[in-house]
Amino acid sequence: MGHLVIVQRILAISASLSLFQRVISYLTTSKAVEKQPLKVLVTGAAGQIGYALLPMIAKGVMLGPDQPVILHMLDIAPAEEALNGVKMELIDAAFPLLKGIIATTDAVEACSGVNIAVMVGGFPRKEGMERKDVMSKNVSIYKAQASAMEQHGATNCKVLVVANPANTNALILKEFAPSIPEKNITCLTRLDHNRALGQISERLNVQVSNVKNAIIWGNHSSTQYPDVNHATVITTSGKKPVRELVADDEWLNTEFITTVQQRGAAIIKARKLSSALSAASAACDHIRDWVLGTPKGTMVSMGVYSDGSYGIPSGIIYSFPVTCRNGEWSIVQGLRIDDLSRAKMDATANELIEEKSLAYSCLN
Repeated sequence: MGHLVIVQRILAISASLSLFQRVISYLTTSKAVEKQPLKVLVTGAAGQIGYALLPMIAKGVMLGPDQPVILHMLDIAPAEEALNGVKMELIDAAFPLLKGIIATTDAVEACSGVNIAVMVGGFPRKEGMERKDVMSKNVSIYKAQASAMEQHGATNCKVLVVANPANTNALILKEFAPSIPEKNITCLTRLDHNRALGQISERLNVQVSNVKNAIIWGNHSSTQYPDVNHATVITTSGKKPVRELVADDEWLNTEFITTVQQRGAAIIKARKLSSALSAASAACDHIRDWVLGTPKGTMVSMGVYSDGSYGIPSGIIYSFPVTCRNGEWSIVQGLRIDDLSRAKMDATANELIEEKSLAYSCLN
C-alpha cells in the first residue's frame, strides 16, 4: 500500500473521530441545556434548619448534581434582615447550580410557581404553653400557607412538611389545599428513619450505608415505632437480618426504640438547640428519593396520607414504608406484622387521631 493511501486513510479516520467527538459533545451539551431550573421553596428559611438546608439544595444534594435550582425563601417579617443575610451568603458561595434567589416575607411571592416546597417554618412550643395553644398557632400558619400554595404553586408541586407537629401540619395543609393531590403532601419521618439506621450501624460497627429497610411507623413524635423486623445488613457473606446480627431482642424491643424516639430531646440536651444539620440532610434524602427514585430493594419511611394499609385509619398523615419511582411513592405491601408491632402501630395512630381532633377544634 502506498504512503499516500495510508495518509488518506489516517486523515479519514481522524475526521470521523473528530465528527464523533463533536456529536457526543453536542448531545451532552444539549442534555445539560434541556434541564430547566426547578423552583424550590423553603419556609422558615432564616432559621437553623433552613440555614443548613439551603446550601445542600444549592449544591445538588437534594435534586442531583445536574439539576439547576431557583431558591424561594420565606420567613416572617421580624426575620427579614436575617433572611437577607442568608441570601447574601448564598450569593457569596457562588453555587454553579443556583440560578436565582427570592427572599421574601410574602407567602404569595414565595409560593409562585414552586415545584417543590419544604415547609420548615412553624410555631415552636414555648415554656408554659399548652399543647392546644401550639396547635392553634400552627393550624393558622398552615391554613394560610395552604391557600398560597394552592393558588400560586406549580401544578403537581411536591410538598414536604418538616415543622412540628409535622404529621398534623401536613394534614391541615392538605385539608386547605384540596386541589393539590393528596399524594403530593408528605411529612418528614426520614430523620427518624436515618436515626434508626445510625443506631444499628453503631451497635454492629458497620457502615450505615450497609444497613437497609428499617421502618418508622406513625407519628413524628415519641410514640413513633422504629421497626427493624424487615431490616437487613449487607455483610461480606451476603445480606443478613438485623435481628440475627444484633442477637439481642431485649435491646431491639426496648432501648433501641426509646433511643430513636427520644433522640431529638437528647440532641437538645447536648446542644441546647434542636436538630438542624441532621433534619436538613433527612429532608434532602426524602425529596431526592421521591423525585429520583429509591434504589432497587430499598424501602424508606415517609409520612403520607393513609389509604387504610396495615389497618391504619384513613384520614391521617402516617409514616409508612415506601418505595419511589417516576416521582411517585407507593406503600410497601405484604409485610408481616407481629403482635408487638401491631400494638405500637395502633398506639401512634391513636395519637394522630387525637392530634387531628385537637387541630379541628382549633379551626372551630
